[in-house]
Amino acid sequence: MKTQGEIEAAVCEGISRFEQNYMGRGPKDIHAHLLGDLLVVRLRGVLTAAEQQLVKALAGDKGRDLLKQVRTHLIETARPTLEALIHEATGVKVVSLHHDISTSTGEEVMVFTLAAAPLFRETKKS
Repeated sequence: MKTQGEIEAAVCEGISRFEQNYMGRGPKDIHAHLLGDLLVVRLRGVLTAAEQQLVKALAGDKGRDLLKQVRTHLIETARPTLEALIHEATGVKVVSLHHDISTSTGEEVMVFTLAAAPLFRETKKS
């Protein structure tokens, strides 16, 4: 049985690999936080140079809105892959997935609601 830290590390590794393979670029920084039956994944530095230019080039909020729509569509299309990845890392089925990205900071957040809190072994205190 894995520790909570090992589950979170497996999630980070899987999501990073997903971002690299599916989006064409991995995050500069990633952290996962398991909170009962919620799994929060925070990625930093995920916007490609082209996405950053798109946001700047279009007037008003058009660039931002377009980028958010595209990213949301890509995540929804890849949802089965993400759910399988999370199931493999946690041993628990994903119930729902929530996602958002900031075009100003390049930060992305994914929140997975799980069918139950994953079982993990306690770490030994030294």
